[in-house]
Amino acid sequence: LDWPLVTFASKLKIEANTAIVDRETDTGIDSVQISLPAVITADLRLNTPRYPKLPSIMKAKKKPVEALQAESFGVDLTIVNSVKHVDSPPPRPPGITVESVDDLISKLKAENAIP
Repeated sequence: LDWPLVTFASKLKIEANTAIVDRETDTGIDSVQISLPAVITADLRLNTPRYPKLPSIMKAKKKPVEALQAESFGVDLTIVNSVKHVDSPPPRPPGITVESVDDLISKLKAENAIP
């Protein structure tokens, strides 16, 4: 798409054709200005969740749930994939117990797992 990208946005402000994004980094908060359209990923502090109150939950329980048929949306539900067979993964070899860190390092070196 060749759009600008900003990750870990903790604050977002849109002005005309630009966006000012505060993003959290290891050293603090960076403020970045990018042109729109853009791809922005959110940090958890960007949104504050809304928690429903008990009276609202009770009202929602009393409302009827309308069941709709998929055909009314013009969706084709014919199955196009089929499973031929499923194989279990091969069993893992048993593990070993070593007496010390030196034994572990020597066994890993013998198996060329570490240099």
